Amino acid sequence: MGSWPGRRAAISNYPWKQSSKPHKYHNQAAFVFILRKRKMAKERGLISPSDFAQLQKYMEYSTKKVSDVLKLFEDGEMAEYLQGDAIGYEGFQQFLKIYLEVDNVPGHLSQALFQSFQTGYYIEDTVREDVVCLSDVSCYFSLLEGGRPEDKLEFTFKLYDTDRNGILDSSEVDRIIIQMMRMAEYLDWDVSELRPILQQMMKEIDYDGSGSVSLAEWLRAGATTVPLLVLLGLEMTLKDNGQHMWRPKRFPRPVYCNLCESSIGLGKQGLSCNLCKYVVHDRCAMKALPCEVSTYAKSRKDIGVQSHVWVRGGCESGRCDRCQKKIRIYHSLVGLHCVWCHLEIHDDCLPAMGHECDCGLLRDHILPPSSIYPSVLASGQERKTSKISQKTVDDLSLSTSEALRIDPVSNTHPLLVFVNPKSGGKQGERVLWKFQYLLNPRQVFNLLKDGPEPGLRFFRDVPDYRILVCGGDGTVGWILESIDKANLPFVPPVAVLPLGTGNDLARCLRWGGGYEGQNLGKILKDLEASKVVHMDRWSVEVIPQQTEEKSDPVPFHIINNYFSIGVDASIAHRFHIMREKYPEKFNSRMKNKLWYFEFATSESIFSTCKKLEESLTVEICGKPLDLSSLSLEGIAVLNIPSTHGGSNLWGDTKRPHGDVHGINQALGATARVITDPDILKTCVPDLSDKRLEVVGLEGAIEIGQIYTKLKNAGHRLAKCSEITFHTTKTLPMQIDGEPWMQTPCTIKITHRNQMPMLVGPPPRSSNFFGFLC
Repeated sequence: MGSWPGRRAAISNYPWKQSSKPHKYHNQAAFVFILRKRKMAKERGLISPSDFAQLQKYMEYSTKKVSDVLKLFEDGEMAEYLQGDAIGYEGFQQFLKIYLEVDNVPGHLSQALFQSFQTGYYIEDTVREDVVCLSDVSCYFSLLEGGRPEDKLEFTFKLYDTDRNGILDSSEVDRIIIQMMRMAEYLDWDVSELRPILQQMMKEIDYDGSGSVSLAEWLRAGATTVPLLVLLGLEMTLKDNGQHMWRPKRFPRPVYCNLCESSIGLGKQGLSCNLCKYVVHDRCAMKALPCEVSTYAKSRKDIGVQSHVWVRGGCESGRCDRCQKKIRIYHSLVGLHCVWCHLEIHDDCLPAMGHECDCGLLRDHILPPSSIYPSVLASGQERKTSKISQKTVDDLSLSTSEALRIDPVSNTHPLLVFVNPKSGGKQGERVLWKFQYLLNPRQVFNLLKDGPEPGLRFFRDVPDYRILVCGGDGTVGWILESIDKANLPFVPPVAVLPLGTGNDLARCLRWGGGYEGQNLGKILKDLEASKVVHMDRWSVEVIPQQTEEKSDPVPFHIINNYFSIGVDASIAHRFHIMREKYPEKFNSRMKNKLWYFEFATSESIFSTCKKLEESLTVEICGKPLDLSSLSLEGIAVLNIPSTHGGSNLWGDTKRPHGDVHGINQALGATARVITDPDILKTCVPDLSDKRLEVVGLEGAIEIGQIYTKLKNAGHRLAKCSEITFHTTKTLPMQIDGEPWMQTPCTIKITHRNQMPMLVGPPPRSSNFFGFLC
């Protein structure tokens, strides 16, 4: 499963939270407004916020698009359920089953959803006798899928245009206002004065004063009217024409509006700009001053020299960086801060500050606007004018890498940041927002929008840049594979900010077992002190035998972390099957660990992979590996010394004193195969030695003992540069934590290439992974 490489692994690293992510809350708008009133929804059994959260968890795993399902209903195998433009309850269940890719949607959820789409309220006894409009159902689900804001705006227009006459009349506009009021209430906004604001906003959208809103007016309003975007669940995009990049934010401390200077309220919801930290009430957003942040140079005089960009307020440290005296943070509106170097100063200290900005402590990572400029300025086509046309400005966006040229500051290492917001619950979204402020927003890419390709194209010709991947191991694998395919002139080194749950690769590269809200500025400083290590990557070729049985799809064809057959893959496979079927039961790390414990206990009792050596043969570099004296339930092939979220199956090895590369270097490049038990005792794992470690596992209990440090390691079988498995029955397997069931086959693992990775500075206390020192 997966519409892009690594998708399922990235999802498998997602620690399910009870609450949805911020942008998910926004998308709930499409459903919330059809719930009528909260009280009635609760009394009638209609969809609740918890039901909606459960629905979204199903959607996390689904690879289907609404358009795929509609084809089946319009001219495919589901056409029998169609009654004009309507479907009954049975047809609706089929729609959910196909779209969510699950065998059975819980009855209470499907009934609540079905009733939500009906024009009136119905009791369960009559739900099967009624129908819902298929176009309404498809429109709602389309809103929850990714896509351009323009597309979502057009969807919402068609949704509210109930009479399908191409305009929104007064009654339809009233419906929109009611929907936004309920969404604001759901988000816990202060709605006491919101209705007249929304009414005035909708009146202003009617640009020609005709008394109705056309599609063109609606799309125009969507590009400029912030509350409309937020309350309809649409994401802001980077325009770079003075528009703020608003995001809803709940403030844990007293904060005051930059426009009206009155209190937003402790714990209340407001809007904050990701670019300049400008803060306003939702009612003040339309009147806010333009954003002063430009992400690229729009005239020749701005190229090469970066100036300070001062914004009032936002001085969180409370001390002036110029005179070192205290800044009285009155209403959080006094003082000035520079959005590029992040200096904070008194108003009186401004004349003493120089004009030029060096981008402060993070200058090594930042691409200042002065380093990014339109290609047209470099071509000399507009030498007669100092500024490019407004149309060119409007056409520039994060995805149009061809329109912009990058000339980084000398002796710096600009950072290209990829963030998977799905990883780490709310952490992924927060990390995205923080990096948009700490760096140039054009350096930060949301992987859920267009994947990694736009970012790689944009940085293609930039010298000495680095990549930071914010996500789990699956996300890292996705980026590495994209770098492979991009055929870059310079392959940049890759660092990891771990947002998943396992994060085995991040552990081995000293970036930690998981991000827990640490200061990102400090992490970026650690990145400056990092070193490059070339990590081996391995190709996996699965050649199935001709049998009547059918295998699951092989999730990956490249190993970055590990490959295994048997007991641990069986536990992982049962875990994934259960989570795909009942995602609501896997909404926290603790619950996930308990489920793993349950499946491991069951596996230890039933031993489904007992006497594994009788069902397979192993060849290392063409030589058979003797397993006859062992009784194994699993075999793991390791590229890094961490699996299952920090378990070292190979075990610790004390390195001989003064030996930099241990026995690995002493044996030399000719030692492609090591099977001598005495030599294996002194072998140290090395992710860049073009060799794999092969470990035998006796069972689930042994895996648990290794994880809890009650046992040092499994059975060290070999170190080799090539390995082949021949299996004679269907067995569970996994690559980098992604399991599947495989029928009898031949599996060949060979060295593919090496990828430069960044290793974090060594821990102060001890050399935890000595092979990287």
